[in-house]
Amino acid sequence: MHDDMTRDHGLQSLDALVARWGLTNHGLVEKSVEQLNHKQVQRARHGRQLTLPMMRKVARALNDAILTRLPKDERPKFSPYAHKHLFNYAKGHDADWTDPNAHLISAPSEAC
Repeated sequence: MHDDMTRDHGLQSLDALVARWGLTNHGLVEKSVEQLNHKQVQRARHGRQLTLPMMRKVARALNDAILTRLPKDERPKFSPYAHKHLFNYAKGHDADWTDPNAHLISAPSEAC
């Protein structure tokens, strides 16, 4: 049981970004071309420790979901999120990191 405690890291930055971009777990699963499922996204958002390949898969799904929502003229301005921006237990995570895409986030027209 003690091992489970060290594998749960609480809500992740991913959770806040998904909400700020007006996305849903289903939106990430739908946009993923890598067979990501709802349970994996839920675990990622709530801090269940993932492997590096899974963290990267979730980051790609998030980036793809965001890019499809952005107007074409704003897509080149988007800086893709890396796994270290989404997970507080990832190597290279910086707690003081600021989102370079904050200026692109606007009120979503519809949730994905």
